[in-house]
Amino acid sequence: MIVYKFGGASVKNSDSVKNLAEIVKTSQKNLVVVVSAMGKTTNALENVLEDYFNGNDGFENKIEGIKNYHLDIARGLFPDNSNAVFDLINSWFARLNDFCRKGSSLNFDYEYDQVVSYGELVSTEIVSAFLNECSLKSKWVDIRTCFKTDNLFRDATVNMEITGNLVKDSFPDENKIYVTQGFIGSTIENLSTTLGREGSDFSAAILANILEAESLTIWKDVPGILNADPKWFDETVKLNHISYLEAIELAYYGATIIHPKTIKPLQNKGIPLFVRSFLAPAQSGTVIDTITSEDSRVPSFIFRMNQVLISIKPRDFSFIMENALSEIFGKFAGHRVKINLMQNSAISFSVSVDNDDRKVPALIKDLQKHYQVLYNDGLELVTIRHFDQSTIDRVTVGKKILVEQKSRSTARFIMKDM
Repeated sequence: MIVYKFGGASVKNSDSVKNLAEIVKTSQKNLVVVVSAMGKTTNALENVLEDYFNGNDGFENKIEGIKNYHLDIARGLFPDNSNAVFDLINSWFARLNDFCRKGSSLNFDYEYDQVVSYGELVSTEIVSAFLNECSLKSKWVDIRTCFKTDNLFRDATVNMEITGNLVKDSFPDENKIYVTQGFIGSTIENLSTTLGREGSDFSAAILANILEAESLTIWKDVPGILNADPKWFDETVKLNHISYLEAIELAYYGATIIHPKTIKPLQNKGIPLFVRSFLAPAQSGTVIDTITSEDSRVPSFIFRMNQVLISIKPRDFSFIMENALSEIFGKFAGHRVKINLMQNSAISFSVSVDNDDRKVPALIKDLQKHYQVLYNDGLELVTIRHFDQSTIDRVTVGKKILVEQKSRSTARFIMKDM
């Protein structure tokens, strides 16, 4: 058994789905195919959610637009409009419309998971139907019946014991292709949950772990793992081979090519991870396994944009001691704001976080009840793995550095334009 994961860009239109089918055809193994929502569907469903949650009627037209996008893809795949997949698409979006018409609760994160999960469900219905159209024996699996999670909506934790048994029942080792969703699961009460944005990679890694797969391949629109994001960096270099440890470090610091949680389920069972291009499937891509010899050969650059630097000080100039830090961390956890970098002095504690218009202002207001709080926004956080002075000079030219941290292998800077 092997596991393939395809992201939204790999199924953004009918030609992309046909390309996926060609890649699947080349597999000589039993195969689990994990598929994300098509194209920018998750973003579009987030726009539906905003209207729905705020009581705006515009959500119905937006749902209709998303439905038509999927119907257009299906028309490019199935010449016979009587194919059952068209009824399935209409049915899923009718359910979404019915859900939104009932009116929202006050729990935004709960509503988010109920609405956004439709993207993966519809996407996989289309992919599975097309594989069957191509005479590739495919079975569609609703992963929510297998992945059982807690009730922490938008960032749910999978109960591995319950999930393990359910996955083994739903994915028996047969001569078959299974098509299922990434990113989503459900509570014991069968309420939809999500595993965090970009959680499809993590879903695929969990399946690979439980099924003891020979390998996991993540198919991307890049030739493999690059040493920097091409959006922010010229002359990128492909990392041909890195270790689990290096991959975890890169993901932890914000490399977007791999979800931070993806590596652990694979490393625990020694399952190699391949990152390959669906645009050039014959190319080798990047291999991630136990071998560390190539980790430090090429410096890697990780950019996190739109950062907020929050500086917290006691009003009475008392020291930032363990009890104060415990209280501060509790507030970050309570508002579900993740810290990307932290630094403290005797009377100050500073952190960098992703800007979130909903969470960060509420966190700052809460902190201001007991502390003096200053903040700067519009910043960038740059991390360099295996740095030297030339790499530092390359990313800091024309920048004002607000915070600088260095270890033996990693340098980090919070900066803004001069």
